[in-house]
This record gives sequence, C-alpha cells and structure tokens, in this order.
Amino acid sequence: MRLLVGLVFVISGWSHAKDPVGRGQSIGMSPGFTRFLGVAELAGGLGVALGVLTQLAAVGLILIMLGAIQKKIFVWKTGFWGKHSDGWHYDLMMVVMCLVIATTGGGRYVLDGAVGY
Repeated sequence: MRLLVGLVFVISGWSHAKDPVGRGQSIGMSPGFTRFLGVAELAGGLGVALGVLTQLAAVGLILIMLGAIQKKIFVWKTGFWGKHSDGWHYDLMMVVMCLVIATTGGGRYVLDGAVGY
C-alpha cells in the first residue's frame, strides 16, 4: 500500500511542480502555491514509498488531501461522487490509506527503523 500511495503522490506532485502555471490555473491556485504543493506531494510520496519519516510524510499527505476535499466541497460545490470522476471520494480514500500508514508506522519494511527513528 505504501508503494501505491507513494507512486500516486509522486506522479501528482511532479505534474504540479513541472507546470505550476498551467496546473495552478486548473485548480485555481497561484503558481507559487502550486509549486509548493507539488514539492510537498513529491517529498511526502517519496517518504511514504521509501519508508523515510513515514508517519510524518503520511500526516503531511493527509493535510494536503484534506485541503483538496475542502476545496471540492466548499469552493467547487462538488458532491461525493462528482459529475464524472471529479468527486471527493478518491481524496477521502487517499486520506484513509495515509491514516493507516501513519497509525501503523508504515509496516515492517521502513527505513525509519534501520536508522533509529
């Protein structure tokens, strides 16, 4: 699960970071904030996938996803399922997966334990 969550956030973060102007326009954010969001998703995704500061990375990704849910519900007025695939069901699923990772410490195969965290 950590690898899947990490991969999703690394890919999403890369799309935010490589084109912050275009991506920022599509989500209604400034290019600077969009780049910050991209870097945060990249760092969190790598942390979760590689098992480095796993719980901190998972909590950070939860905060990002809660921000996305807030925007979809209160700003864009999107329902749970949305019109096509733009609902916030996917975001909630990522929150739950990150919550599992955060509360279990990421499982057995993490680098945190190898370096004494």
